[in-house]
Amino acid sequence: MTSIALFGAGGKMGYRLASNLRGSRFEVRHVEVSPAGQERLKKGLGFDCVTPDAALEGADVVVLAVPDTLIGRVAAGINETLKPGTMVVALDAAAPFAGHLPERSDLTYFVTHPCHPPIFNDETELAARNDHFGGVAAKQHIVSALMQGPESDYALGEEIAKVIWAPVMRSHRVTVEQMALLEPGLSETVCATLLDVMREAMDEVVARGVPKEAARDFLLGHMNVLGAVIFGEVDGVFSDACNKAITFGKPVLMRHDWKRVFEPQEIADSIRRIT
Repeated sequence: MTSIALFGAGGKMGYRLASNLRGSRFEVRHVEVSPAGQERLKKGLGFDCVTPDAALEGADVVVLAVPDTLIGRVAAGINETLKPGTMVVALDAAAPFAGHLPERSDLTYFVTHPCHPPIFNDETELAARNDHFGGVAAKQHIVSALMQGPESDYALGEEIAKVIWAPVMRSHRVTVEQMALLEPGLSETVCATLLDVMREAMDEVVARGVPKEAARDFLLGHMNVLGAVIFGEVDGVFSDACNKAITFGKPVLMRHDWKRVFEPQEIADSIRRIT
């Protein structure tokens, strides 16, 4: 049986993973330094925690379910204990991209991250419709990268990824550099920023007299239909009026060089700030 040492098992992310790994073919050793996290894990899932040394003894895989800012410290702290051939799994590209994992050519580094349940989906059950993050009831896609290690290790890493992010639809293989373009580049620097601007725009029309509930319903409804057209979910086109509004609005809202956020140095600087 493949053994997994799950670090941060009682945290927000680690608890999700511990729950999904329960009943899998993997033997999981749970590591959590926080008393609150230990209690949560015990009460919620019935799992006892072990010491890092006990978890790492003979472990085939180490999953680092800890914040980006702690991955370097945690990885360095266990580095001398890791046997050659161990797979270290990170749940975000930031720390690996920034070089926070130990320089060990005899280890396998695997990075995986959820795409989260898509806006356009076929979920009908309430639990799935309310699972916006994923990994509980709603189906989602995932991305994974074999940063270093033998090609044969990718299958094991992807198997683990499909378990911890379940239920999974498509599993995409990318590089760590491509994953960094996706996050923080595409998902946070661009998408989260523009969504925050949209929320500010909604607040502005409310401040100008539109009832808040009406503004929210109007915006979310238009996000649905406009998004469906833009991303090809439906076969449709915008009206001439809408196209003219876009032509006028884009240079007002966006810098002409906004795509520079995807330049390698910009991505590196963004990850440095994160980690």
